[in-house]
Amino acid sequence: MAEKGSIYEALKRKGVSRREFLQFCSLMAATLALPAGFGPKIAEALEKAQRPSLVWLEFQDCCGNTESFLRADRPTVVDIVLDLLSVDYHETIMAPAGKQAEKSLDDVVKNQKGKYLCVVEGAIPLKDDGVYCCVGGKSARDIAKEVCGNALATIAVGACAWDGGIPGANPNPTGAVGVKDAVKGITLINLPGCPMNVVNLTGTVVHYLTFGSLPLTDSMGRPLFAYRDRIHDFCERRAHYDAGRYVREWGDEGHQKGWCLYHMGCKGPETYKNCPAQRWNDRTSWPVRAGHNCIGCAAPRFWDTMTPFYRTLEAVPGFGVETTADKIGAGVLIATGAGIAIHSVARAGVKKYRKEHHIPEIETKEKEE
Repeated sequence: MAEKGSIYEALKRKGVSRREFLQFCSLMAATLALPAGFGPKIAEALEKAQRPSLVWLEFQDCCGNTESFLRADRPTVVDIVLDLLSVDYHETIMAPAGKQAEKSLDDVVKNQKGKYLCVVEGAIPLKDDGVYCCVGGKSARDIAKEVCGNALATIAVGACAWDGGIPGANPNPTGAVGVKDAVKGITLINLPGCPMNVVNLTGTVVHYLTFGSLPLTDSMGRPLFAYRDRIHDFCERRAHYDAGRYVREWGDEGHQKGWCLYHMGCKGPETYKNCPAQRWNDRTSWPVRAGHNCIGCAAPRFWDTMTPFYRTLEAVPGFGVETTADKIGAGVLIATGAGIAIHSVARAGVKKYRKEHHIPEIETKEKEE
């Protein structure tokens, strides 16, 4: 039986059925790249977990990540705000204003030190003592140091909070940087993108509630479940790339037929994010599916490194239009030979590892025969 005040009990009071709750847990398991069997484990955890307090800070931003947050589905933003999380401070959506709003933030920092989650949206300017972004008479830099420094963990959402984004693009007149460069020594998760996908934010929180820890990250602090795979490799237009079917002009025949946008400047081959799987608007679409090239907004310093956005990248992996059938055949033969050699070395390595760690061989049909 769920404890009083648990997330599941709150969802039930909102009219969320058991079936819908389990569907949400299964969705979160898929989002976190966990085996299907982890859905019930997530459900069990959320039946007992208390709603964590969350504060949302906005600095040099366009409010795009808040817009993404407000368009959340499965659960809706109402479910997130009222049930999954206790959003105690968010300038854009909270009822209090002025000193009352600031009191809400101060109360959380003072009374829940080390227990609350902090979300940061927007870049933090450091030039001239941070005077270019102030809230309630305090600079964004000072607010971030106090609030992020006392939080259980901080989640930087969007490109600006990650590495400065557009405000931090050259020539960067305000000295804008991301959270990682403004506040050192904190527990930080980065969810870059312009904007971030709210599914990844929800998944990060659910991972913490389920396992009592934040998800594994790459060297840039991005959770692996969302930023491990390259967009190009999972794009629904990838088959057209390998077949040499490209859009050459906006509105041409290839564009109308959904061909590859590589020659229109698509940055999918250099960008790692789960856009093709999670999409937006109830997972119905994303920019490439809608007919526009990926601009690499989840890549480091994308405003500097990915522009011009319609510039064609250098050659990327795949067969491509210039490759003949003979070349493909020869390449496959070479790759097959190399693969056999690599497999033999790898198999020998696995056997050695099993022997050293006293792990029994896995019985196979081939071995039995």
